[in-house]
Amino acid sequence: MNAPLPFPIQDTVGAWVPHGKFSIAGQADGPLAGLTFAAKDLFDVAGQPTGAGNPTWLATHSVPTQHSAVVAQLLQAGATLMGKVLTDELAYSLHGDNLHYGTPINSLYPARVTGGSSSGSAAAVAAGLVHFALGTDTGGSTRVPASYCGLWGLRSTHGLVPTTGLVPLHPSFDTATWLAASGDVFERVGRVLLPDTPYKPRRLLLPLDAWELADDIFAPPLRQAREALAQALACVPENLRIAGETGLPAWRQTYVTAGAFEGWQVHGAWIAEAQPTFAPAIAKRWQAASQVSAEAAATARATQAQIRAQVRELLGNDGLMLLPSAASLPPLRDADQAAVDAVRLRTMAITCIAGLCGLPQISLPVRTASGDMLGLSLLGPAGSDLALIRIARSLHAQIH
Repeated sequence: MNAPLPFPIQDTVGAWVPHGKFSIAGQADGPLAGLTFAAKDLFDVAGQPTGAGNPTWLATHSVPTQHSAVVAQLLQAGATLMGKVLTDELAYSLHGDNLHYGTPINSLYPARVTGGSSSGSAAAVAAGLVHFALGTDTGGSTRVPASYCGLWGLRSTHGLVPTTGLVPLHPSFDTATWLAASGDVFERVGRVLLPDTPYKPRRLLLPLDAWELADDIFAPPLRQAREALAQALACVPENLRIAGETGLPAWRQTYVTAGAFEGWQVHGAWIAEAQPTFAPAIAKRWQAASQVSAEAAATARATQAQIRAQVRELLGNDGLMLLPSAASLPPLRDADQAAVDAVRLRTMAITCIAGLCGLPQISLPVRTASGDMLGLSLLGPAGSDLALIRIARSLHAQIH
């Protein structure tokens, strides 16, 4: 087993957890040789504690004796692990702050948050301290930080990348992910973690109800991407309202209910016994989760099954969906809670589509005419992950 080495990084952005400053060399050769990565502090690393963003979790769980499946795979492929980075507590947030360990700095927008829950992963990559970083995405925890920090990020097809050795939040929605500043590095990692796919899109789907949830700053890049994709696919884009009369906020509530119930089944006993201190917003979510009935969860699951079938049929095996990765630029670090919650609700109404349907969605960084950076997303059929990366890279080159 790889032995830990001294930690050579000067953490200028507050991305690393105190117990995460170590390094483990990857294999001497391999497709990722020469690359460094950090792991969100939900991934087990043999001989190193997993903290899940909460000191009580850290104190009440034994040190792992095995690497998580993804960490082991990356080390075998030649990448060198540079320790463990911050996560919002138990990954139950999209904001990017942590009551116990602080709020990492967004190098792209220092006055704004990184987004979460993969906050340290995004901060470390955006600052250029590692080539890529492992994250997770349950309700948007990679796509949102990617958008906020000008990075590449993928919510992988549910179950495609192994989550063994990963602290869960909502297992039916949890995915293992990664973030990178370079499209080339991002694809190199994808070739290691993802199977190849024959997916070739022929139809472009535009979910206007998702577009309308995003601030106006997203409109010009979305239009530019629409024209580029329509030309590349030689198709007429199909405008639709993906959620119909129900509306995406109702879809978001379906995700919230189903996920919260499942999360309480996973962590409720530990929370009741250990009595951990959570940040107020996260404590409120766990309190609400404890009150979701089995009947409400069953209703949400039935609705989710209908949504999943509908969207997967809509995509078929040749559909490609273009949508914003988030609803806004990142909130200010000192934004009041009401403003943070309002943005979070709009963003989750966008991100819940892929989550409810178990589908892959890649966020690519785009610069606006005003010089701001934000994320646009491509969503495809289950298993199309690697092809989505390549399509996104082609789109990125074309619109930049």
